[in-house]
Amino acid sequence: MHDSDAGLYLLFAPGKRPDRAAIRRFAERHPAVALSHDPIDSPPARLVPATGDTAPPAESGLAEKVWVELLRDGLTFDLRGIVPGPACSVPPAEHLFDIADAPPPSTCEGMRIVPGPHLASGARTAPVIRGMIALARDLVHHFDELVAVAWPPAKSAIGRRFYESTVTAWLEGGAFPALGLTAFREAFDGALQSVGLAHWIGQELRIEPPLSSDRVSATRLGVRLVNQLVLVGGLDQSERIIAPDGTRLILRPSHNGRFIRVWRE
Repeated sequence: MHDSDAGLYLLFAPGKRPDRAAIRRFAERHPAVALSHDPIDSPPARLVPATGDTAPPAESGLAEKVWVELLRDGLTFDLRGIVPGPACSVPPAEHLFDIADAPPPSTCEGMRIVPGPHLASGARTAPVIRGMIALARDLVHHFDELVAVAWPPAKSAIGRRFYESTVTAWLEGGAFPALGLTAFREAFDGALQSVGLAHWIGQELRIEPPLSSDRVSATRLGVRLVNQLVLVGGLDQSERIIAPDGTRLILRPSHNGRFIRVWRE
């Protein structure tokens, strides 16, 4: 996994990123979030030379302090790119969801949420990812200037209203936000293939032709299947299901196990 794929990105209108005081106010007003560490509050390190005299405090650069650690659901996440530091560079988005009214993602200023250092080994586990996505939802709800969320595994940018509504529904027990936290693209052979599902279950979904010929219906089917696959955690053997329209379908892992292929029976 590339470093740029870790975490998610918060896209702010140009010049509208918050400073640490604004983040403090956010944490104070949100009952599920706490500011667990701010490096600017840490006392500077003091060196002790061989003479035994205490040396002046070591100076830390501003670049080392333009982040804070936030606690949500017992998990800590680093929030990077706080003003007055530089914005985080946002990976290009190929799949856009409900951002017609927002500034183009390429013109936005980015902040980044990543799992805290002690969560590094479990950064891709469901509780950590869910907590990070929930924290982003909280920030979207609080900051009107936060116009979109970029999710690198799906190469997506998701408008604030769509992100908040779909993620909130999921967190409250509803369907997984398949449009946004995953995406769909047409493969060279005409299949409809998911993008980013492997981040959740280790496999991508492929709806094979001719089932994929009607893009609207195939996408609708893909959304339903993604929701189910995230719930069960993938597929290691063939299964038969009945689609909402009554069509009998076969789901089968590919030979290399990287894809779940779907055909009409």
